Amino acid sequence: MADWHRASAHRAASVAVLSMAAMGMVACGHKRQPQPVPPTATAPSVYNPPSYPAPAPRPSTGGIPVTPVPEGGISAEDKEFILSHRPIYSEEGSATWYTAPYKGRKSANGQVFSDEALTAAHRTLPMGSLIVVTNLRTRQTSAMRISDRGPFVPTAILDLTKASAQSIGIWPGSGRVRVDVYETPKPMDVGGRWCVQIGPFLSERKAIKFKAKLLNDYPGSKVIEFAGERSYWVRIRPAADDREQAEEMARRLQPEEGVAYLTRLD
Repeated sequence: MADWHRASAHRAASVAVLSMAAMGMVACGHKRQPQPVPPTATAPSVYNPPSYPAPAPRPSTGGIPVTPVPEGGISAEDKEFILSHRPIYSEEGSATWYTAPYKGRKSANGQVFSDEALTAAHRTLPMGSLIVVTNLRTRQTSAMRISDRGPFVPTAILDLTKASAQSIGIWPGSGRVRVDVYETPKPMDVGGRWCVQIGPFLSERKAIKFKAKLLNDYPGSKVIEFAGERSYWVRIRPAADDREQAEEMARRLQPEEGVAYLTRLD
């Protein structure tokens, strides 16, 4: 029994040392300048914990399969991976926090949204990406995974759950952060399934009118309009969800209201 207690204490001490080491490593930062599009020169490493099911085959323009994240957002394997690897991409910008407008609302990855999970929303990082977010004012850091899409405001790059925002000291409120990407289940620089989300529109009539214009201007694309929280949005998916076409659309579109956001679906 004494040996068991000593082994338990040794494991607890090891975990504490690893946690302190992770905080120190992330605080040192990654010195690359932020870029709006991930670089093509660095190929992201792929880390797939055994408990994560492989995505099912799907048609190029069909529904997006569920991309699960561990319970609570981060697993013990994720923390170990961060300790033994360096970031593959970094960017800086403003982060905000958000919550679901109703109970049971699903995140974009297909799982039910949770305020208590260490997850975040990003417009273009592959779903399920493992990131470490650093509060640039206080240097507080936390690991989390991308499970949702947003923020759809031009002034922010990341939306955090309540738990994620609290873990880096910006709840309630917002703050400037660095996002270090450690692992992406899919490549950042090639492939992907892309669209453009336009809004917000203050009236459903204007959203439907803009949808009709897009259907006329981009035949062969899939266009929908949908209601947000006290607003309306339009989403256009180019043929085969092609990234280059989506990027060109985002540059060309000039809605009467809102902004056109390039967004990755998978």
